[in-house]
Amino acid sequence: MLVVISGCSGAGKSTLLAELARRGYAVVEEPGRRIIAQERAGDGSALPWADAEAFGRRALAMSVTDHEAAQGLTFFDRGIVDAVVAIAACGGVLPVASLATNRYDRLFLAPPWPEIYENDADRRHSLETALRDYERVRRAYLDAGYQAIMLPCDTVSARADFVLANCQGGSGRSRQ
Repeated sequence: MLVVISGCSGAGKSTLLAELARRGYAVVEEPGRRIIAQERAGDGSALPWADAEAFGRRALAMSVTDHEAAQGLTFFDRGIVDAVVAIAACGGVLPVASLATNRYDRLFLAPPWPEIYENDADRRHSLETALRDYERVRRAYLDAGYQAIMLPCDTVSARADFVLANCQGGSGRSRQ
């Protein structure tokens, strides 16, 4: 079972994925953060604030590779739809074939949570930008035929319990 956790920037997705990993589940870190780390290490320019379209295209390629490599119950911090939305926001051509051929079995959306939103070295955009991006991502997943399960604004442990309870009967198990 492939499970994507998407939603608003700064709403606790990566923290939730870290908790799922701590519990022994397979997780795939957010492509955006991995790309930023790679670009900084290699003095690259495919950064969301420098070349947003190149960043989106790298995120799409990485998301497709991650999707194809996943086995069993795997949780993804953002997914292919997120990358397609990033490309579209730059006016790029939408690679819709990726949406049809690489689907997730379940979608959880993290709603905006202004009380915990904070900027960091990789998240430079404002809460207002995060809210606009969230609406685009939410709409894109629904338009692609996904049924969203909304994450509660709760403790990390409670959120992880919620996700796991909503994945019962899936094809995967904990790696522990």
